[in-house]
Amino acid sequence: MVSNSCKMAVEAELSKLGLHAVSVNLGEIDVKGIMPPAEKQKLSKVLQRHGFELMDDKKAILMEKIKNTIIEMVHYSNKKMTLNFSDYLSRKLKLNYTYMANLFSESQGTTIEQFIISHKIERAKELLLYKELNISEIAQKLHYCSVAHLSNQFKKLTGVSPSGFRKQTIRKRSPIEDIGNMHHPAA
Repeated sequence: MVSNSCKMAVEAELSKLGLHAVSVNLGEIDVKGIMPPAEKQKLSKVLQRHGFELMDDKKAILMEKIKNTIIEMVHYSNKKMTLNFSDYLSRKLKLNYTYMANLFSESQGTTIEQFIISHKIERAKELLLYKELNISEIAQKLHYCSVAHLSNQFKKLTGVSPSGFRKQTIRKRSPIEDIGNMHHPAA
């Protein structure tokens, strides 16, 4: 799950199945009690109809937690970052960053850093389209140390500068779930 509307859809389906969710967060559902295999299979089918997948593999679950933490941080949070991204991920997920980074690279075919950059550039595109913030404000909002740093990464990934992107008549954007994914591992 990568958006609040996804969370609401899952909550509604859980309710229809008579399951009581303790919490529904981005990429994670905590259901009250132990779920019998038959109920788990029903839930899996319902989630698949919505384009979601029920995961039991601990490595796949960790990959989703990392991705969802990054997506939440880049696309949905307005908090001022006081930590660098690696420290933020380590504290949020309560795991060693090197361990997560190695697993992520092995599993996803890209680094956590590249995944973050891809999402930051996609968010920058969105903010450029709104035309409410100037490029300096966008750089600050996305935790870049300078406009030049944002501009360099933006051009490297898109082939145009942020101001050039803003001027284009056809602006290419990507769905959040496709950003930064080199391949989709079977879970």
